[in-house]
Amino acid sequence: MLDEKTMVTDTLNGVNGELTKFGEMIPQTENKELKQCLKQIRNECEMSQEKIYQVAREKSYYVPAAKASAQEINHVKSVLTGIAK
Repeated sequence: MLDEKTMVTDTLNGVNGELTKFGEMIPQTENKELKQCLKQIRNECEMSQEKIYQVAREKSYYVPAAKASAQEINHVKSVLTGIAK
């Protein structure tokens, strides 16, 4: 039997996977009407993801990673700046 934490976590992971798929499909679609429809579905999916995420946070089912330090942020910026050149 699944507990609530497992169900919430699985749902969040599933929605995140769907958002990834929309991110892959939308730029590859040439039909403007289909593209607009996919964008609308993606936006609704993002709203659902945010609600599920809030439930997971409130119940401590999901704990985000610690915030990056200024030093870590600067390191990533310097690496990405070097790649862009």
